[in-house]
This record gives sequence, C-alpha cells and structure tokens, in this order.
Amino acid sequence: MTPTIRIAAAQIDVKLADREGNLARMLAKLETAVKEAAALVVFPECALPGYCFESLAEARPHAETVHGPATIAFTVACKKLNVHAVFGMLESDGERMFNTCVLVGPSGVVGTYRKVHLPFLGIDMFTTPGDRPFAVHEIPVGDQTLRVGMNICYDGSFPEAARVLTLLGADIILLPTNWPPGSECMAGCVVNARAMENHIYYLAVNRVGTERGFRFIGMSKICAPGGHVLAEATHEDECLLFAEIDPARARNKHQVRVPGKHEINRVADRRPEMYGKLAEPKKG
Repeated sequence: MTPTIRIAAAQIDVKLADREGNLARMLAKLETAVKEAAALVVFPECALPGYCFESLAEARPHAETVHGPATIAFTVACKKLNVHAVFGMLESDGERMFNTCVLVGPSGVVGTYRKVHLPFLGIDMFTTPGDRPFAVHEIPVGDQTLRVGMNICYDGSFPEAARVLTLLGADIILLPTNWPPGSECMAGCVVNARAMENHIYYLAVNRVGTERGFRFIGMSKICAPGGHVLAEATHEDECLLFAEIDPARARNKHQVRVPGKHEINRVADRRPEMYGKLAEPKKG
C-alpha cells in the first residue's frame, strides 16, 4: 500500500485591501499546517487582496503579476518548509485583471488558474473571464506525484469544469471560494457530488468574516472519490482542515461493488457522442 498524502484547507478571515497583512496571516497558517505534516495547503479565493471591491480602479492597486511579491514570498516559505501551497489573488496582466489562484512550491510557481465562470458579485463584476484551457499540474510528494486541478468558487457550479479536469487526469480538484449566504447547497451537497461523479478528491476552502456587508459562511470541506466527507467545517470560525488522500484511489475509476454483478466506471461509461449540445456556442 502506498503512503497517503496529507493535505490541508486553511479557512481564514481576510481583510479587504490589506495584501501585506493577509500574506503574513497565510504564511503563518502555512507554517502551522506543515507542523501537522501537510504537504499541500490551500487558501481561499482572493485571500491576498480581499474580494468586495466596488470598481476596477479600486482593485487595481491590489493586483499583482503572477511572479510578484506574494509568489516570491510563498516560494521562499515553501522551499524552507518543503511544501506546496495554493492561494487566491488578483492577477494584473496589462490592462486586464483576472481572479486567479496560484500553485507554488519549493521551486516557485508550478501553475496558475484564471477563473472562467464569473458571477455578478464583488470583484468578479469587473475582472476578465479566464482565457486559458483547464490544466492539471503535477507536484512531487515524497516518492509520489499528485495531479492537481484548480477551479475557483462559481466554477464549482458547472460540472463541465470538474469533468474536463478529471479527463485530464486530476487526482484532486482544489476550489478556493468566497461563499456568501445562499451558497449553503454548494458547500453541503455539490462538493460531495463533484467528488462522487468524477471519482476524485475534491477540496473546497472558503473564507470567513465580513466585507462591506457580505458575510462569508465558512463550511470548507474535503471529500473522497466516493463523495463522502473526509473533513469539514460546519461553522464560520477560522480553522485548518486536514485529510489523508491516496492518488491511486482516484486513478482507479473501475469500481467493483459486487464482482460480475455491480461494477461502474464513471469515465469509461460516458457517452460523449450523446453530449453534443454541451459544446454548442451559447446564445444570447
């Protein structure tokens, strides 16, 4: 039996427009999680700048390039602690700004993801929709390799996003979020469903606290390939969630419940020829 990989979700409060303070809090949580043997630590959406900006002009001073001060600081910390981390930021790219999460390790930036599906809420009212294909990134953990896919918050509402990452070989999908009231079903049901229907691990990490009247509900969760809960926060307090995961379990899509009588494979049993409507351009 291969050893499991310990992962962590850091459910934290975030102060709007305080990059230095938020960065310091994340790095402190990173160190705490590593003391608990975490090999991968995931922070919420927009954990670096905050979320509830009211214009592009207000947010722009709090955006950075991917290889800016925050990722440099995370790289130094990840190298010292021998850990990988994912955190949310606002990415500056010329005149454009993206809601982005960054995967950083001891060698620097491993991968990035720009949020594809944008709700009419907070900074997402002003950012540019993600313009890059979904991708899976491999990170070394001891003698193993973990295949990581990333989505952000509202992306979790679109099963196509998780399915594409699954077909690309993801062992786990990471979903940094800023869930406000009204998102309880996402936290309570959809995270489990994405893990179950794709037979992958799924980690959703929300923030807590309040920004400009918006309260964030916590309820971070880590689910296993069968959809059952490995760890969850049912409250709105800061906390670290930990779970042990086995990439081989996510990769074995052929589930034998009763040999020769009840076997399923949610990848091999697909019928792509019947799904043409999904790929049609949207109208209106």
